[in-house]
Amino acid sequence: MSRFGVWSRRRCVDCRKIVCDVDLRNLHPVYEMIAAVPQTQRPLAYNSSPERKYIVMRRILRNLVTVHACLLILLVAVGACRSAAPLGGLQLEKIELPPGFSIELYAEGVESARSMALSPNGVLFVGTRREGKLYAVVDSNRDNRADKVWVLADGLNMPNGVAFRDGSLYVAEVHRILRYDNIETRLQSPPEPVVVSAQFPSETHHGWKYIAFGPDGRLYVPVGAPCNVCEKSDKRFATIMRMRPDGRDLEIFAHGVRNTVGFDWRKETGELWFTNNGRDWMGDDLPPDTLHRAGSGGLHFGFPYCHGGDIPDPKFGAKRRCDEFTPPVLKLGAHVAALGMKFYHGEMFPPQFKGSIFIAEHGSWNRTTPIGYRITRIVLKGDRPFRYEVFAQGWLQKDRAWGRPVDVLVMPDGALLVSDDRAGVIYRISYKRY
Repeated sequence: MSRFGVWSRRRCVDCRKIVCDVDLRNLHPVYEMIAAVPQTQRPLAYNSSPERKYIVMRRILRNLVTVHACLLILLVAVGACRSAAPLGGLQLEKIELPPGFSIELYAEGVESARSMALSPNGVLFVGTRREGKLYAVVDSNRDNRADKVWVLADGLNMPNGVAFRDGSLYVAEVHRILRYDNIETRLQSPPEPVVVSAQFPSETHHGWKYIAFGPDGRLYVPVGAPCNVCEKSDKRFATIMRMRPDGRDLEIFAHGVRNTVGFDWRKETGELWFTNNGRDWMGDDLPPDTLHRAGSGGLHFGFPYCHGGDIPDPKFGAKRRCDEFTPPVLKLGAHVAALGMKFYHGEMFPPQFKGSIFIAEHGSWNRTTPIGYRITRIVLKGDRPFRYEVFAQGWLQKDRAWGRPVDVLVMPDGALLVSDDRAGVIYRISYKRY
């Protein structure tokens, strides 16, 4: 069989994977695959013999059949590759919490709400992904319910990440970091942003970013792998980078991080802890999402060679051993999509919650039985995770989800805010002793 026919059939088998591995609005790998079929037949030259022309033309026809089959698979896959089916309307009464805890709306009308950052004056800044919007949420009368939601910007390139420092709002687009100076005094008429750095790749696959300032005063900016699993010559991919607030001294802090969309520093040690999303298409239960700790710079956490600390990648695992890398401190659920995380140092929750980690699990998108769609809690014993438990759940009802938690943020009063990009709201979880 011709190499063209074999190649086309192999890619067709992977058609569903290709579709599911990219934003359904941006199916470049599929288009490239289809476009490549006639390109590979260019050996059909005018001076070919009649026999050669016949052979090549037969290959073209065979590949056209293959491509049409792929298109059929594509149509089926687009319908099959999705998160739990949407369930309309807020259903706060379905949220299950430990005794004494309650959940209520903090803000609504925050479409596609993703990462959050709070200013010292209490203005909550919220990024988005597909919406391209940037929000400011204000609770002016301090009654724990937002009075106003401002749209600060629109048409941005996946402005997922937000961070606040010295009166300025930093916003992460896919390819650059922006800064809005004196933003709290300009909510009604935001200034034009300053481009702090434009030294990031423009690939949108895992290109949206979570950003935060570390205790060293540097802005930490992850660059996700532009694929499900791949090995790229551009060393920026699958890393966490950092830079000074003015964009100088951009460097790679951590390697081998497939896609982190949430991190925080432990108060007691100053160490960076982060969540990481595991690769797809190794089954419903492999590999796990993971929680990591980076006590210093320069560590490698395994991607694309090793997943979960001890699972060699089927394609790249033969190149390097798992024991060469820094393993995770905890394996989370497979495909839960662990995103935002925060250490809890508030005073509202019971004492046993002090120092715990809260993680927003956005929820699986391609698992046979959906999982995630919840807030989990990691209890530490010393410097190691001791218990991994569900803290808040109910956004997923059977196989349908009415909400998807994205980020968590501890308020000055100790309440926990949770953003939800499906419901377009911010929740407030509080505790009251009986």
